[in-house]
Amino acid sequence: MKTYNYSDLNKQDIQTLVQRNVDPANEIRTLVENVIENVKQHGDRALFDYAHQFDKVELSKLYLDKAELQEIAAAVTDDQKAALKVAYDNIYKFHQSQVKAEDKVETMPGVTCWRELRPIEKVGLYIPGGTAVLPSTFLMLGIPAKIAGCKEVVVCSPPQKNGKVNAFIAEVALMLGVDRVYLAGGAQAVAAMAYGTETISKVDKIFGPGNQFVTKAKTIIQSTTTTAIDMPAGPSEVLVIADESANPAFIAADLLAQAEHGIDSQSVLVCTSKAIAEQTLAEVEKQLQVLPRAEIARQALDNSYIVVTQTLAEAMDFSNQYAPEHLILATESWQKITGSIINAGSVFLGNLTPESAGDYASGTNHTLPTSSYARAYSGVSVDSFVKKITFQHLTEEGIRNIGPSVEILADLEGLHAHRNAVSVRINK
Repeated sequence: MKTYNYSDLNKQDIQTLVQRNVDPANEIRTLVENVIENVKQHGDRALFDYAHQFDKVELSKLYLDKAELQEIAAAVTDDQKAALKVAYDNIYKFHQSQVKAEDKVETMPGVTCWRELRPIEKVGLYIPGGTAVLPSTFLMLGIPAKIAGCKEVVVCSPPQKNGKVNAFIAEVALMLGVDRVYLAGGAQAVAAMAYGTETISKVDKIFGPGNQFVTKAKTIIQSTTTTAIDMPAGPSEVLVIADESANPAFIAADLLAQAEHGIDSQSVLVCTSKAIAEQTLAEVEKQLQVLPRAEIARQALDNSYIVVTQTLAEAMDFSNQYAPEHLILATESWQKITGSIINAGSVFLGNLTPESAGDYASGTNHTLPTSSYARAYSGVSVDSFVKKITFQHLTEEGIRNIGPSVEILADLEGLHAHRNAVSVRINK
């Protein structure tokens, strides 16, 4: 990890540092567009071909039914089921609290306006399964979809070498009441859910994190079809703000936890102490030695860096420009700087709050905006799975009160039919 002094960086240097996952030659876009078009044209056949090409498996069908999921899930131990249940309960409790009916508002006598929630009818959940299989993501997406009341939930996850899914994915499917999991991954799964195939239904909105290919597919789909997406989510990233009160071993563990996601992940340390930065680097090397995914983490760290600042205020300024997916405040003074956070997907406060807690079981959602999209997007919530429809009702008093203003506004825009729609009611 290369180290920079914040005071030596100009505006352009910072812009270069905070930029990530770019595709300057459009190589990823071109490849993904070809995959999308192939799935659009050839449906299931393309998915079978991509399973062979990318997943190195020959599939006889593109899904696992409930009986097969039950058989696979039998391998999950009681301790593992209990851990999944703790995560399920905490995630459910946090997301259930987000469901709130809004009050009706009388904007003027006789004019009442309000909003009501309606679930998105068909949603698609993408559960990554490349170098790491993520049942936690299944919980993070499936639980709010269930709370929202979505009628149809289409789940896609890449097939393993045996042509099935991981036992934990199967167990979560059963916990959520999902009776079918489709064996499709990557950009081709996104395309299948966006356009539909002979086997996979077209959905109204696609959710889930992924690598650069999955994220690119989602952004292309959002701009070329009627299918929406939750947000650009992936590859994953963390930014740690630390001062002299931080523990270098904890910081190193957090950086490595992010780096082991994949070689295109990024871990950034913004530190007010050069000594803490140096101690953290030593801890990173020490902890790397015992990680099974050390080579993946090492490659991710080659694309990561440290910025040394004079103050926490400077550190927060850099963080807001970076707009991290995950922000860890590794300082005992975190309460003094949380008000300065402008751009972040999810925040972890203090030295005893690892990102791993939010990734798995604290209750918050871990499907979050990456690549600076935290400037404009929020993480997944129950709101992501519903539409908020506005209603209004006018009484006789209401049309008399609001009518003249509407008539004048319609006149000034030259829309006389709009005026007449009010006038005929007032005159009557």
